[in-house]
Amino acid sequence: MDQLSTNTGSVVVYNGKVYIPVSSLEVAAAANGKYDCCVAAGGVVAMDTHNGNILWRYRTVTDKAKQQGVKKNGKPYYGPSGAPVWCSPTVDAQRGLLYIGTGENYSRPVTNTSDAVQALDLKTGKLVWNFQATTEDAYNVACPVLVNCPDKSGPDLDFGMAPILVKGKDGKDMLLAGQKSGVVYALTPGGKLIWNTRIGKGGSLGGIHWGMATDGKYVYAANSDQIYGLDKRDSTIKASPGIYALDITTGKVIWKTASPDCGGKGGCLVSNSAAPMVVPGLVFAGGLDGHIRAYATTDGKILWDFDTAKGYGNINGYKAQGGAIDGPSPVVADGMLYINSGYGAFGQMQGNVILAFSVKK
Repeated sequence: MDQLSTNTGSVVVYNGKVYIPVSSLEVAAAANGKYDCCVAAGGVVAMDTHNGNILWRYRTVTDKAKQQGVKKNGKPYYGPSGAPVWCSPTVDAQRGLLYIGTGENYSRPVTNTSDAVQALDLKTGKLVWNFQATTEDAYNVACPVLVNCPDKSGPDLDFGMAPILVKGKDGKDMLLAGQKSGVVYALTPGGKLIWNTRIGKGGSLGGIHWGMATDGKYVYAANSDQIYGLDKRDSTIKASPGIYALDITTGKVIWKTASPDCGGKGGCLVSNSAAPMVVPGLVFAGGLDGHIRAYATTDGKILWDFDTAKGYGNINGYKAQGGAIDGPSPVVADGMLYINSGYGAFGQMQGNVILAFSVKK
């Protein structure tokens, strides 16, 4: 769609169409002061599953970027830009809608489509409604001091997860979405706010970073709040990393279990950032300390704990090493639990393994 556009979220296939989320590497390219920041925008592309023809394109920033002024190094800067779609879309077949979450603007002027949950028409890609949670959020990795950082830079509070469509206890559908602000939102399928609950301080590395899970009664969220990248605008809000369960009808926090201390392990971060996964009675969630844990859905008690951050010898001719668990949720299938270990970005413990556990007695 634009220069440096990329795909970070999984595609979704429905009714003869493949829906492709579009994000951008421009958020990182901006660290180079010689780069003409910023012109790219996020979006969605719909393609025909049979022949690959593009059926429609949606761009989160309607206006094409143009020069807005001159930077301190004398080079021009551009905007508006950004509002990437980092994660997978969510299909609402009943209403003919596609739900997405968007990230921050990369430069100024800001738009009302950043840090938002949006609904698109499945057939045409036209914007149906837009719910913006945070305004004035212009940020890229040049911030806070490099030349491409926007004036009055924002806190980088994306909706980085796929919105969850779930039926409430009253039989009505609702959307659940977690933001890197540390706030969980419940919306109607028409984009109206039902409730919002703060569970963390939030910041550029979470709040709710990668996703949540629900069993139709509670929604389970991993709140990152790791020490790096916290939103420092409000000193009264304290960091509170851990796993949370909220009632989907009211937004009330039913239980919370703090991320356990690292116990002096080198390179360890006290944080839960990876998306959790729920099966009847259990929530599985990985931590940046390298542990995969099972929590009771009723009260958050840790029922099982395995430290993946260790060596596993040579597998397939390669040395295997576990590390931090981040990104996508665990997967349960055919009596097995699968987890990736060793997400090394952002200074976390590096590794390179996929681990499989038997969940049968």
